[in-house]
Amino acid sequence: MLTVTLPQTDIAQESAPRRKIVIAVDGPAASGKGTLARKIAERLGYAYLDTGALYRAVALAVLEIGGDPSDIEDARPAIDIVLRNMTLELLASPALRQPEVSAAASKVAALPEVRKALLAFQRDFAENQPADVGGAVLDGRDIGTVVCPDADVKFFVTAKAEERARRRFLELKRRHPQLTQETVLEDMLQRDRRDSGRAIAPAQPAEDAYLLDTTDLSPEAVLDAAIATVRGKLVAATDAVK
Repeated sequence: MLTVTLPQTDIAQESAPRRKIVIAVDGPAASGKGTLARKIAERLGYAYLDTGALYRAVALAVLEIGGDPSDIEDARPAIDIVLRNMTLELLASPALRQPEVSAAASKVAALPEVRKALLAFQRDFAENQPADVGGAVLDGRDIGTVVCPDADVKFFVTAKAEERARRRFLELKRRHPQLTQETVLEDMLQRDRRDSGRAIAPAQPAEDAYLLDTTDLSPEAVLDAAIATVRGKLVAATDAVK
């Protein structure tokens, strides 16, 4: 795993790479990977997919039918509901960000049948990008290791657990005033253990991933570091084939 260092020059005005590429952004909850992935896609004009939202959508569907997120018999009808009604608007729904949905998502994500059903959608998104974009950015837990192991650039975004809990608490406290930061931290640690310890596609960095620790960095600094890494990697790849 490689460590990303911050760039020393302003790269915001550089033109985006023309070749269609795939960028994988992995990491634990509230590490900043979603914000980073969206901003990379916006900066470079790429398509973006939050793959975690797929699992959240299945989890929400399970909860709405009164099922158990850890039971595949309850998850099967939820998978069908989500895949039949899949839209980017659905994946952006605020309902998917409820704490109970987050907890349920890590349970359905541990079910091999759920992962297999959603894998095809993720790979199709990466491989069949719209004609007017230069690439795709996908974020999740196993993009660089399972979904897109041949991604052109892979990032693993992390931060200290206490900082991640603080971020998630600030995000949720208005809608859920009963929450405490301590509760959020404990829930997050439990989810980390489930995600990293599951037998199928555990959440871990790819061997060739660039490590980005966002604990003490602003979103702007993280984005600049990532963009510099992407462009440096693509320039090196271009030079190698000349």
